[in-house]
Amino acid sequence: MTLFSKWFQPKQISNEDPMKKFLIVGLGNIGPKYENTRHNIGFKVLDELAKQQETSFTTDKLGDVAVFKFKGRTFILLKPSTYMNLSGKSVKYWMEKEKIPQENILVISDDLNIDFGTFRLKAKGSAGGHNGLKDINEKLGNQNYARFRFGISAMFGKGRQVDYVLGEWDKDEMRYFPELLDKASKLVLSFGTAGIGNTMNEYNGKQVEDL
Repeated sequence: MTLFSKWFQPKQISNEDPMKKFLIVGLGNIGPKYENTRHNIGFKVLDELAKQQETSFTTDKLGDVAVFKFKGRTFILLKPSTYMNLSGKSVKYWMEKEKIPQENILVISDDLNIDFGTFRLKAKGSAGGHNGLKDINEKLGNQNYARFRFGISAMFGKGRQVDYVLGEWDKDEMRYFPELLDKASKLVLSFGTAGIGNTMNEYNGKQVEDL
């Protein structure tokens, strides 16, 4: 390796024990037109978590990235800039760059098959018709990573699915957002500190009683 090439090797965010590093991926589409859409709930959760941890995102290769430490763990928050259907390229790049084991990856996505305001955390599983998860499965070559599905329900008419997921939250849904985003942020921290089993037991299910 020449001195020149050594200078230009990509640097890791953190050189600590890979088992103490967690890649938290929020799925969504970049750009103002998608910012408040149901499909972008992954971005929303990461924005809230970054705000609570007093960190901010910077634009990097294949995504916007924010980093913070919590209880001896390093959390790397990733919002892929590849658009939803190509999310796997970004996830694979950052997993390999940061040498993060797959069991320390958590992907946050919307889910039509779950009632609004309901959380479902699983250690692995199929894409369930979600194009972002489908691409991650293909790029990683397996389904063995944790996913946090945020229920958005399926309140749309025949042939209106795309309009629904790319539509904005209504006023009734928005009034629950502060509580839901706070609980979602706590779920992510629990995943990295208490483990997936304990986190599933505490957070899976409906999160707001009067929904």
